[in-house]
Amino acid sequence: MFAALAKAFAQISDPAFRRVFLVSLAASLVVFALLWALAWWSLAWVGEGLLAWAKGEGAGGFWARTIEWVFGAASVLAVLVTSFFLFPAVMVSVMSLFLEEIAAAVERRHYPGLAPPRGQPLHEALRDALVFAGISIALNLLVAPIYLLLMFVPPLNLFVFYLLNGYLFGLEYFELVAARRLAPEEMKRLHRAHRGRVLSAGVIIAFLLTLPLVNLAMPLVATGFMVHVFEGVRRRAGAPGAVPGQETR
Repeated sequence: MFAALAKAFAQISDPAFRRVFLVSLAASLVVFALLWALAWWSLAWVGEGLLAWAKGEGAGGFWARTIEWVFGAASVLAVLVTSFFLFPAVMVSVMSLFLEEIAAAVERRHYPGLAPPRGQPLHEALRDALVFAGISIALNLLVAPIYLLLMFVPPLNLFVFYLLNGYLFGLEYFELVAARRLAPEEMKRLHRAHRGRVLSAGVIIAFLLTLPLVNLAMPLVATGFMVHVFEGVRRRAGAPGAVPGQETR
């Protein structure tokens, strides 16, 4: 498991990894530039309204300047803090559009004997995405009361957080990788047979996604990591399309 993770991190310098990372970074900066401009305009409009109201109430001179300065500083701080927390999520979302390319790059380097991947029909991809979204929402709603109860019990709330998100990330990345090689029925059968290993991989991904800066590249690493996990269990299970005994390079 950790050997597979080490291989994924070692491939960060791969041109495909760098290209996807830089494209995602650039796209995210463009998105945030637009959001910043919109936020700046909105806050300026609200600030002008607040200042006009204050002056109408007789707050002029020093108090008007103080209100203007405090509101301006608070607005800038709010935009910066919100951006700090939202930027990783936006970048990860953009990056998720290019993960097929990452899986292909890992296969080219470590599994050159594989046949071309199957083309996943659009309706199948949409169905899987909707099912996964439904499972994610349902599970998070189900455990929300547990999160609240365990909020002040650090070991237990972390256990629930990583277990749930480990299951979700494990399932998401396993299906992303497996759908390129297996039909839906074969993919689900393989997942059921090795759910413990997939869950363990998902917990590792969930933990690394909580680390600042590391989380920016984690979708790339997680995809590469899961390709190795998938190929390992597929060879052991003798699933269709596996290349028995093939060693990674």
